[in-house]
Amino acid sequence: MHRTTTERHPDAAAWIPHARKPSLERDPVNEITLGNVTVTRIEEMHGPVGMTPDQFFPGSPANLWKEHRDLLVPDHLGADDDLVQVAMQTWLVRSEGRTILIDTGVGNDKTRPAVPGWDHLHLDYLGALAAAGVQPSDVDLVVNTHLHVDHVGWNTRLVDGEWVPTFPRATYLMPRADFVHWNPANNANVAGGVNENVFEDSVAPVHAAGQVQLWEGTHVIDANLTLRAAPGHTPGSSVIELASGTDRALFLGDLIHTPLQVFAPDHNSCFCEDADAARTTRRSLLGWAADRNALVLPAHLSGHSALEIARDGEAFTVSGWAPFPRY
Repeated sequence: MHRTTTERHPDAAAWIPHARKPSLERDPVNEITLGNVTVTRIEEMHGPVGMTPDQFFPGSPANLWKEHRDLLVPDHLGADDDLVQVAMQTWLVRSEGRTILIDTGVGNDKTRPAVPGWDHLHLDYLGALAAAGVQPSDVDLVVNTHLHVDHVGWNTRLVDGEWVPTFPRATYLMPRADFVHWNPANNANVAGGVNENVFEDSVAPVHAAGQVQLWEGTHVIDANLTLRAAPGHTPGSSVIELASGTDRALFLGDLIHTPLQVFAPDHNSCFCEDADAARTTRRSLLGWAADRNALVLPAHLSGHSALEIARDGEAFTVSGWAPFPRY
């Protein structure tokens, strides 16, 4: 493997973002090569969520966090405040001549009453893409692993008071189950939760433009990339398997938010919709990655952002980190 370098949570409002300030030139350290595929990390922002481990991961024992503290601090857990650290990032994938974005962060100008720290942001995400050599019209495919607020934000942008697709030539792949579940017409619980307004400003406008392709089960993107349903975190949560040459990788979405879930895969985040399904899916996919020496690329992991894992009895352990620079 060639690695060149849905309830509102009471503390969700305390998110403290650190906006990316992209360099003017492409940073090769932020790009790795897997077989015939290149993967570039595009940061929207990173920093502490205003939630301690027991809030973000209900039921996770304090002694477990203490046991792994040396691994977690400071990239994944604050040294002084014990707040969980996460990143909002997009995986930019170039495969078979196409430019693909996996998840699109929180977005700008969005009304987010449940998370004031994400309300009406003004971040230079498009500048970060440009620094990686990508303009909006260059994007061929957008993959939303699921339709939570922090995975679809840059699907659209505000132009003359209207939400329009940010990537005018792209097909947007969205899981049908989430498209149905997060539509407020089907789900009264969306109002007042973290996904309030999300369908209206980040999903429906792309669908109205005719750019959405709904899928379910399994969807082959190309010879290197396959989308697979991975329900639990949300009804339509999905992952992307990469198989190119001898290299394997797994874009894991929100199945893990912290390395602690590698050591203790039965602990869910407070945002998992179906707790039992999330545990089952997480264990299965971590096992897939461990057995194939696959690089695991979650959506929100801070620090080096991606890792390799190995089996450790009934659980797993971190066996290596990607060469991305630490946030």
